[in-house]
Amino acid sequence: MTIRFAGPAAAIAPRLDRSRARAAAGYAANDNGGSAANEAMFDAALRHFAQYGLAAAHRARSKAEAAFFAGDREGYQWWLEICRTLDRRMAGTVEGSRQRG
Repeated sequence: MTIRFAGPAAAIAPRLDRSRARAAAGYAANDNGGSAANEAMFDAALRHFAQYGLAAAHRARSKAEAAFFAGDREGYQWWLEICRTLDRRMAGTVEGSRQRG
């Protein structure tokens, strides 16, 4: 059985040419700019995830909190960024609780 399109559906091109395909695709949703700092943080977060698996975000959060209470501002920022890379919502709650408290 053959399907034949008639009317407005027939005007739809089955393929996009290259320029229209590029315009439709745009940038990837997870494209964060690709700066060297982002790449280094992503690499560190990936290594942390490889070591701790699904508990990696919780471990990073614990390390960030420990650094905060120890007065290690640089360590706190480092672990908070790793936590943010792995779980943005969790990092937001950690950061929000530090700003309120």
